[in-house]
Amino acid sequence: MIWLRKTALILHLLRGLATCAVLFPWLGVESRQWHIRRWSRRLLRICGVTVDVQGLQPGQAAPHGAMVVSNHISWLDIYVINCWHPVRFVAKSEIRDWPLIGWLCAQTGTIFIERARKRDAHRVLHAITDVMLQGDLVCVFPEGTTTDGSSVLPFHANLMQAPISGGLPVQPVGLAYLDAATGQPTLAPAYIGELSLLETLDAVLRAPPITARLCFAPALTATSASRRDLAEAARAVVNHLSQGAQQHAVELVVRVNEGRESERSFSEGDVSADSPAPAA
Repeated sequence: MIWLRKTALILHLLRGLATCAVLFPWLGVESRQWHIRRWSRRLLRICGVTVDVQGLQPGQAAPHGAMVVSNHISWLDIYVINCWHPVRFVAKSEIRDWPLIGWLCAQTGTIFIERARKRDAHRVLHAITDVMLQGDLVCVFPEGTTTDGSSVLPFHANLMQAPISGGLPVQPVGLAYLDAATGQPTLAPAYIGELSLLETLDAVLRAPPITARLCFAPALTATSASRRDLAEAARAVVNHLSQGAQQHAVELVVRVNEGRESERSFSEGDVSADSPAPAA
């Protein structure tokens, strides 16, 4: 029954709060990451979500010091990505004031940005660059909002200055949520429109088992001096990945990294004619 799963989620949240309060001050980076990964996997299991990672070789390590860019569909995205490798997310400052959740996010390394203050973007850019240069992974959702996953919105380019300034790679990731039985896209996790967090949670808990597909391509090298060019290239790659067209994404990354892909080609269309069409 759904109330039993909600009870399990509340207990799991309290366990996470206790872990952060009692253990995290005494743990090193690797131990913290182990706890974050395990906690995220348990949360997804309670929600009936399994993660399918594609595009990585068995045992392939996460990049050391990079910006992870992904499309954004649901509040579940954070935990799906953390199941692969715990990262530091960039989030709006309002989340910091959410009861319990805001404190938990702060303890797991979230970098908060005050979107209403344009000057705060400069502070965040420096913070992102610094932690990436120290070897951390920082994840941003450059669409700036959530979608139903059928397409990828244009990427905001401001934060893409950080990997350019640091000479660091950009790791594209494509997210999709599928009905585990049919393999077709499901809207249950989509946190869109006027839906509240609780309404989305109810939809996830009532839905049949869900597969979260996390698809990777090789990293983009931030060789261009233009953050707009880098943002458009990353968006085109993520668009391929979110539709499951991993080979097209790989080919595009190779062309971009070799300087053989023009800005005009990104604006003409992100998915080539022989890529799988987005599901209706």
